[in-house]
Formats: sequence, C-alpha cells, structure tokens
Amino acid sequence: MKKNVAAVPALLCCAAVLACAQGQPAPSQAAAPPRPVSPGPVPTKIAIINIQSAILNTKDGMKAAADVQAKFNPRKADLDKKRSDVEALQDQLRKGSATMSDEAKERLQKEIDSGNKDFTRKQQDMNDDLEQEQSRIMQDLGGKMMKVIEEYATQNGYSVVLDVSNPQTDVLWAAASTNITPDIVRLYDQAHPVADAPKPAAPAAPAAAPAKKP
Repeated sequence: MKKNVAAVPALLCCAAVLACAQGQPAPSQAAAPPRPVSPGPVPTKIAIINIQSAILNTKDGMKAAADVQAKFNPRKADLDKKRSDVEALQDQLRKGSATMSDEAKERLQKEIDSGNKDFTRKQQDMNDDLEQEQSRIMQDLGGKMMKVIEEYATQNGYSVVLDVSNPQTDVLWAAASTNITPDIVRLYDQAHPVADAPKPAAPAAPAAAPAKKP
C-alpha cells in the first residue's frame, strides 16, 4: 500500500507536465490566455525609373537611334526640298498675281496644290514608318531591359518599380535615391556590350508642313 500511495503524487506531477506541454493549464493552476499579436507593417521598397530615357541612353539605344537617323534623314531631306519648292511656287504666285493671266495663275495654283498633296502623303508615310521603327526598337530593347530591372529589383529588395516616363503613372514626388535609371543603364550595358557605340543622337523629326496657301 505504501508503494501505491507514493505513486499517486508522481502521477499527478506527470499529468501537470503533459498538460503544460500541450498548452493546457495543469489541474492545480489556471493559465491566462495568450494575447493576440498584431502583425507589424510589411517593409516596402519602391523605386522609380524613366524607361524611355534608360533605353535611349544605353549603348544599344544610342546605336539604334543613330541607325534610325541615318535611315530616315534622306527622306526628311527630300521632304524639306519639296516643301521649299512649294513655298517658292506660292511666293511666285503671290508676287506675280497682279500681272499674271488667269490661265497662268490657275496653272500655278494647280502645281501648288499638287505639290502640297504629294508632300502631305510622303510626310505621313515617313511618320508612319518612323513610328513603326521606333516601336520595334522599344519593344526589342525593352524586353532585354525588363530582365535587368527584374534581377536588380529582386537583388536589392524592391517590391515595386514605377515607370515615371509614362504620364499615366501617378508619382507626384520621389526622392532622388529611389531613381534606379542610371544603375539600370549601367547594368544593361554590362549585360549587352556594344563595340564603338555612338553618342546619343536625336531621332529623325517629322518634316514641317508646307506653308499655307496665300
């Protein structure tokens, strides 16, 4: 009997230990429920980039811009000449209007109208081709740059990268330290080296419209 009585306290102690291990209060002690822990704010790093400027300032972008300029400059020069020819005809009509016959004025006006029509058509064709070429370049180089941006953002703990070259991006202010454009340009050039890249060149601008009729 003594052995059985002595075993009772030992069993009670074991029961208390098991109850504590299971997160339950021991029979002799009531434990207070744990307080809920509210999650803290999730740290967020945001960066900005001017994607258009980044692309055009890479060596690939500078070479592409120079190629576009070389390709479209002859067409632009031809349009400039056509515009000058039309303006010369308009000046001739304006100065000689008082002394010209109606037939001569009508013939000259037809030349002006035909020149304007030809100029407008060729200018529109060039602008369409230029826009298509620029879109192709942006799509090609943009795909390469996105890989650089994703890798950079992942390695540096950025959760969001905003393109401030897009007017639809609602960024009213950003610290200079958040601008990753120079870093992306540098990393892009390291990943895609180009030998003897030219200096930045402005893309071919559309020719101006001819002067209005007098």
